[in-house]
Amino acid sequence: MIHAIYPDACAEPELILPNSMRGKTWECANAIREVVRGRMEVCGPITVGELSDTLILPGSDIDAALLALEAEGFVLRGKFRPHRTDQEWCDRRLLARIHRLTIDRLRAEIQPVSPQDFYRFLFAWQRADREHRVEGPEGLQSVLEQLDGCELPLAAWESAVLATRISDYDPEWLDRLCFSGRIGWARLSAPQNPNTRASAPLRSSPIALYQRENLRHWLVLSLATSEMELSVTARTLFDTLTDGGALFFSELVRRSGLLPSQVEEALSQLAGLGLVTSDSFDGLRALLVPSNKRPTFGRNIGKRRRKTNLASIEFAGRWSLLRTGVAFQPSGNGAESSVRDAAIEQFARVLLHRYGVVFRRLLERENLSVTWYELGRIYRRWEGRGEIRGGYFVGGISGEQFALPEAIGMLRSIRKASPNGELITLSAADPLNLQGVLTPGARIAALTANRILFLDGLPIAALEAGEIRKLATANPSGGGLADAPLPDLQIETALKVGKLRPSLRPYYK
Repeated sequence: MIHAIYPDACAEPELILPNSMRGKTWECANAIREVVRGRMEVCGPITVGELSDTLILPGSDIDAALLALEAEGFVLRGKFRPHRTDQEWCDRRLLARIHRLTIDRLRAEIQPVSPQDFYRFLFAWQRADREHRVEGPEGLQSVLEQLDGCELPLAAWESAVLATRISDYDPEWLDRLCFSGRIGWARLSAPQNPNTRASAPLRSSPIALYQRENLRHWLVLSLATSEMELSVTARTLFDTLTDGGALFFSELVRRSGLLPSQVEEALSQLAGLGLVTSDSFDGLRALLVPSNKRPTFGRNIGKRRRKTNLASIEFAGRWSLLRTGVAFQPSGNGAESSVRDAAIEQFARVLLHRYGVVFRRLLERENLSVTWYELGRIYRRWEGRGEIRGGYFVGGISGEQFALPEAIGMLRSIRKASPNGELITLSAADPLNLQGVLTPGARIAALTANRILFLDGLPIAALEAGEIRKLATANPSGGGLADAPLPDLQIETALKVGKLRPSLRPYYK
């Protein structure tokens, strides 16, 4: 092999071939390929120029050998060392070892934060504290991007979640985003008992706000359901929407032959079952108002709307079917599998954007049918690409954890910052209700009326079923456990007294 490459070379001491290899002849190109293969097995990342200088061979011969080895899958090309501008080559197995060692080193650099500091991080990340609250329609859009596909009780969305994160929240901003086609609403999860008629009030039904381009993904990941039993009026309206497509409220009344009050009742049932949606949140908001206080359907509705400032179903835009009663259910063939894979990948991105740091137990707060096994494969692949980081970010949480690079920087700064004694009260329906997930102990039911009080990220009290329950004793100056608890009156006031904008009071008081 050596003589085929270097005809005039002589070996000292002389090479003695085994009997099995005597008489074998080598072509120069094949010999160069094997010499380059042997060199690549021991040298790590290297450029064509460096190989050419080492082996004293023309760069064209080295290029041809590397291309042949690349076709075999033996080497990979890229830029593997920092500050290198030339293309490099590396043995595939060596590159995998280097990559694994790099990831292990990066993971070892992570210093985990306490659950209390992680709560402080989440309040900043999701704009739930005073310092990081957003403003205006664009701020609302950024909040809804984080909460994309998250299901909460309908009554909690504006009164307890959006109003907490957005300064001077105006419900018209949400209607504007819906009418523009950027945001939609719907129930994504299947009813627990689809074969019985819906009896739960609409205000407690789980409703999701989503980016419209992601609706197809969330429907793929929602649990499959069979045909649901509907009331006579709901079935009539469902058939009307099936035949007519998207229809305005007045068209629904005319085509179905039902009374306006019957159409409203049927829409409420269909929305609660996750079968219909509308162009605007205004119609859904109107269904929360008792029928005797709702603007009367007819010619004078505009005057009444301006006078009472109440939403009306007639101003909700078009109503349309969200699903036909049977949701997507994977059958295992390639096309449907690729559709589900794309949906899971999008959900993995949204979950990272929602929490900054993700781990298995966070899935207990999500309603879509996705397993941690499916997400873990995606996150490990992204970690390998350098898009996200893996490591032990939150103390006391077992299993793998993954984080966005920008989240790691915020975690570090919050860990170093001293507590400022800020009190934050959240509804238990808020996505940040992670009691029993981040902290030990029983969970707090995710109901709009239940509330949790935090002091510097430490949950200290909860309001459940009208009763206050102490979770921890906190020191107002130090933020940790201490002998100087907050006064009971201060805790009671923080949990029970809330401010609601006048524009929201008719619907959520």
